Amino acid sequence: MSVSVSFDVDFLVIGAGSAGVRASRIAAGLGAKVAVVEERFLGGTCVNVGCVPKKLMVYGSHFRADVDEAEGYGWHVSGLRHDWSTMKTRRDAEIARLNGVYERLLTGVGVEIVRGRGVVEDGHTVTVRLSEGGTRTITARSILIATGGLPVRPTITGAEHLLISDHVFQLTERPRRLVVVGGGYIGVEFACVFAGFGSEVTLVHRGAELLRGFDIDVREHLHHEMQKRGIRILLNSEIKAVDVDGAGTCAGNARINSDAAVKRCHVHNKSGDHEIIDADAVLFAIGRHPHTRGLGLEAAGVAVAESDAVIVDDDFRTNVDGIYACGDVIDRKQLTPVALAEGMIIARRLFGGPEMKAVAYENVASAVFSQPPIGTVGLSEDEARARGVSVEIYRATFKPMKLTMTNIDEKTLMKVVVDKNTRKVLGMHMVGPDAGEIIQGFAVAVQMGATKEQLDATIGIHPTAAEEFVTMRTPLPEPDADEIIRRTARGV
Repeated sequence: MSVSVSFDVDFLVIGAGSAGVRASRIAAGLGAKVAVVEERFLGGTCVNVGCVPKKLMVYGSHFRADVDEAEGYGWHVSGLRHDWSTMKTRRDAEIARLNGVYERLLTGVGVEIVRGRGVVEDGHTVTVRLSEGGTRTITARSILIATGGLPVRPTITGAEHLLISDHVFQLTERPRRLVVVGGGYIGVEFACVFAGFGSEVTLVHRGAELLRGFDIDVREHLHHEMQKRGIRILLNSEIKAVDVDGAGTCAGNARINSDAAVKRCHVHNKSGDHEIIDADAVLFAIGRHPHTRGLGLEAAGVAVAESDAVIVDDDFRTNVDGIYACGDVIDRKQLTPVALAEGMIIARRLFGGPEMKAVAYENVASAVFSQPPIGTVGLSEDEARARGVSVEIYRATFKPMKLTMTNIDEKTLMKVVVDKNTRKVLGMHMVGPDAGEIIQGFAVAVQMGATKEQLDATIGIHPTAAEEFVTMRTPLPEPDADEIIRRTARGV
């Protein structure tokens, strides 16, 4: 005789970020009774302390360059001045609006929002430490862990004087002198943003080149373009300690007083040299880690990797029956569209609806909103060679047409990686204006397995930068052994 088990909800989601909101909405739309637990803000990292507010700041920081470009066309602008508080107020208002949108998206399909921190007890039970006080126990047929990630916090001497990426959005004034630590996409983007707003920026990175994992031509090209914009870049270097000269300020509330608190950064490079850099603020952007600590996962028997990532199978199931996980917390690809796709797949597999294929992680397009921006899809040249593929490389650099009537020294890079034997396009990479917008379209072709000849047969739109991708005809000469060794060393 089977025993019927009654649950409070069909689907309990911990985390109302991109993955959690999408899974909750889809499940509710398919008839499930759904509750989502969130301790911070709706929309997760992307909406609140990530891609959305950061992209708004990218737009804002580029207007000064737009004015410089306009002078080449006869526009004369005087008295240019930026008011940080206006930008902050309007950006914060937009994020508050989006929080409201997310709340309506959830409640509009009947999802209950529970404010607090969820702690997993077992495969079907979560205790919520409610924000207003007290606790609430919720049982569910299925549980989804979608708590995203958090910035890695430095442990060096003087860490209490440092900022992490979350603090950037709390700043009440722009630091005149900023040190950014970290050469990943977060560090690179913020270095460009603050340089665009007028800060003196030094970027310190322990690697041999910025943006590990990207194509080496892309990395080196962006490096030079950032230097042209006045950003000082120190590679093979790291900050071992930070002290304060003057009345210290607390990084937690992100107040900056340039006159009262000078941060002194002790920088060491691999050659043994030591340098002290004075700054008004020091931003550590050294990566993110899955947000799993304090969720009770280990006690509930859920397997977690050394990186803090929840371990799941191809169907996003953990080793505990009834518990699933997706998004940044599983640390596969930390991209919002990937999290959305994963959340949708889980909801449909649990509660019906059109079947979705597994997420194809191989050809996921991505962008870095540096200045100039990067767009990329597929394999880098080095990745293709590491797989033993005989490749042809097509590459072009040129001055963007918009800048030809200006004195601005900026170049666009476009690159195509082709399998010499199958003629399949393995990767496409760009550094230049609208790179993300352009690569998004070409990502469809790469995903569909387009060949170089199919690119060549496509009529370009003239005059655009994008047409360069379908007009490159001559592959580069094969690099010699010394060049391959150099490139490999820079790629570390």
